[in-house]
Amino acid sequence: MQFRAVLFDLDGTLLDTLEDLADSMNVVLARRGHPEHPVDEYRFFVGQGISEMCRVTLPETQRDEATVAAAVEEMRTEYGRRWADKTGPYPGVPELLERLVAHEVPLAVFSNKPHDFTVMTVERFLAEVPFRQVLGVGDDVPGKPDPTAPLRIADELGVQPAEVCYLGDTANDMRTAVAAGMFPVGARWGFRPDEELLASGARWLLTRPEELLGILG
Repeated sequence: MQFRAVLFDLDGTLLDTLEDLADSMNVVLARRGHPEHPVDEYRFFVGQGISEMCRVTLPETQRDEATVAAAVEEMRTEYGRRWADKTGPYPGVPELLERLVAHEVPLAVFSNKPHDFTVMTVERFLAEVPFRQVLGVGDDVPGKPDPTAPLRIADELGVQPAEVCYLGDTANDMRTAVAAGMFPVGARWGFRPDEELLASGARWLLTRPEELLGILG
């Protein structure tokens, strides 16, 4: 297999952001008098955007549109206070990125995080990596699994979608890659189990980041 570019998910793929996300959301829940959730449960709450995370962590009786919208604003504030407290690259990720850069492989990031947080996080933890594009969800960027953003990135990189290896860690990532006509690869070190990745279209699963080099050829 020959690929000309790599598109990465961010949370659960390049960076372990779970504790900062969980801590922030639990502050919102506690302030509202709702039960908090164990950090590990957030593996199944994240990945579909901040609105969905707020919705599923709130009690079922508190999931009306207005309450979710208010929780989203509170979550943005709390996450803005601690987004860098416990976050960092997964072992092997910096080395993988360094080797890809050395081989002049075009790299990009697309996250279901809001765009501002996506850019801030990449600039803080992966500043040395010359990503050609870094995108998060915004007014003109629909979230996963909509393929609009990945297709836009492929076009800006000057490659065909089929020439892009898409590495992510959730069903949403795999579905996005399939919808965009890219090659879906699952990161087993991330937030979701193998079964979910395979059922959602993963063509390959990686146990360690450096294994991606074997796929790229």
